[in-house]
Amino acid sequence: MKKVFLTLLVLGSAMYAYAQGGITPQMLKTIQQSQKTTAADRAIGNAIAANSIDNLAKNHAHAGELDTHFSIETPKQSITDQKSSGRCWMFSGFNVLRSDFAHRNNDTLKVDFSQAYLFFYDQLEKANLFLQAAIDHAKKPLDDPRVQFFFKTPIGDGGTFCGVADLSAKYGLVPKAVMPESYSSDNTSRMASLIKSKLREQGLQLRDMVSKGKKAADLNAAKTQMLGTIYHMLALTIGEPPQQFAYTFRNRAGEAVGEPKTYTPQSFYQQVVGRDLNGTFIMVMNDPRRPYHKTYEVEYDRHTYDGHNWRYLNLPMDEIAQLAIAQLRDGRKMYSSYDVAKQLDRKRGYSDLENFDYESLFGTTFGMDKAQRIATFDSGSTHAMTLTAVDLDNEGKPLKWKVENSWGASWGDNGGCIIMTNRWFEEYMFRLVVDMQYVPEQLKREYEQKPIMVMPEDPLFAEDE
Repeated sequence: MKKVFLTLLVLGSAMYAYAQGGITPQMLKTIQQSQKTTAADRAIGNAIAANSIDNLAKNHAHAGELDTHFSIETPKQSITDQKSSGRCWMFSGFNVLRSDFAHRNNDTLKVDFSQAYLFFYDQLEKANLFLQAAIDHAKKPLDDPRVQFFFKTPIGDGGTFCGVADLSAKYGLVPKAVMPESYSSDNTSRMASLIKSKLREQGLQLRDMVSKGKKAADLNAAKTQMLGTIYHMLALTIGEPPQQFAYTFRNRAGEAVGEPKTYTPQSFYQQVVGRDLNGTFIMVMNDPRRPYHKTYEVEYDRHTYDGHNWRYLNLPMDEIAQLAIAQLRDGRKMYSSYDVAKQLDRKRGYSDLENFDYESLFGTTFGMDKAQRIATFDSGSTHAMTLTAVDLDNEGKPLKWKVENSWGASWGDNGGCIIMTNRWFEEYMFRLVVDMQYVPEQLKREYEQKPIMVMPEDPLFAEDE
């Protein structure tokens, strides 16, 4: 029986037509002969078969006690938890806003914002952005790259600080106690899947209306009705946003300060933020693929149809570090984003380039630099966190940094925070939002230059989740 099987196998190989560039029997034989399996290889293979790769690659010599001292550190605040959602951009943005509120009140008052409230309008606005795009690009075929871009992801959790600025200015804010999280705001996948399906169906209907020559007023009326359906789905899953509420501010001890007052979301926004955030900050990024000191704008990278595309000033990491240090010195936290999973010791809450020795484990090297990793989709901004501290050496150069994460206070050994060495920071940090008052005049002028437009498919411009 064995001989018959081998004969059939040989005949099958002979009948198979090998295309140019495919793996031929001779190539496979060469590959197999190049693998000189040693006793050590067999031991490693057995270990990998039964264990986590990270556990085996962990650099034991680099796993000593962490240095938790920081020469510059902003006041601590409670750690948040985005649960099973991609809203890190909102959690990080709100961390900055509530820290700024406490800073303006000499750290005597605190406030926690409702992520569910702003997320409701984020999803409604993104739905409108998609439906309007279906109208605007209706005369292009479905396989057009721009049409595919919208239909592939008509709505999503991810975003940037731009969303916090545009959405809060338009819809205001409410305290977390007024509109708490729901199951679907904490666990967004099923809700998002259903809304995406509905939006794609609606997008096709709008395209059909355009092909039949319907007038703009008819298209807008249809879109409005469609958004009513999306609003209803969001109200059932997240909860309907309040239009008015009573609230009393509390101090750090949790004691009420003054009598309850009645607010609308817009009047509460004026009370706690007091200004339109747009125009008060700049976004800087580190993209070594492109010239530094140039401004870039990402088309369609916005949360509202009538909002702002993200604009970035591309800077070297040493200049980004100096901007961050200047704002941290003044006790001000910052929105920042990273490729968080790279070389992250999740148990300790520690990021360093030597946490895991994958090269020794697999007997190979991983030699791409930052620009090459970005260009090949190997690395990019994946997660927003709040920059809170820096440790400087005697010459004022950064040794390590600390961020508030949004994975809960029990995550890691640093109370929900991540400590990152400066060498890791330089390789895997990408975006920083800096208040204008800490930006030198020369950089302000560079930020105001006519931006170079970049398409959202670019490897670096995925939204933070």
